Amino acid sequence: MKPIAPAERRIASIRDTAAFTPFDPTGETERGTAMLQLNPAAAGGTGFYIYRMEPGARSAPHSHGGAEEFVMIEGELIDNDGTVYRAGDVVWLAPGTEHCSHTETGCIIAVHAEGPETAPTG
Repeated sequence: MKPIAPAERRIASIRDTAAFTPFDPTGETERGTAMLQLNPAAAGGTGFYIYRMEPGARSAPHSHGGAEEFVMIEGELIDNDGTVYRAGDVVWLAPGTEHCSHTETGCIIAVHAEGPETAPTG
């Protein structure tokens, strides 16, 4: 087996805030949200990424372009319908799901999104 070339591997820490970039897929100018996505071939906010929200942050209302699955690593996230996700929760949202979320405590989430987010239709 040949060694893995540097261009074939990326490593980052979820504790390194400099590794994250601001997250604003719908153009709503989200504040306090950022993502860490290592795969350079994936469109921003699709595939696997780490999503971080600072305390008090709120996501823009959005619609999922495909199914979304996530694992709450730290903190709590509250959906617009009042559902609270806590560290350790594993969540699936169907394609086309429309929602927005906020966090009082801040949170870190491991996400897999099949498609990009868009502005909600309803």
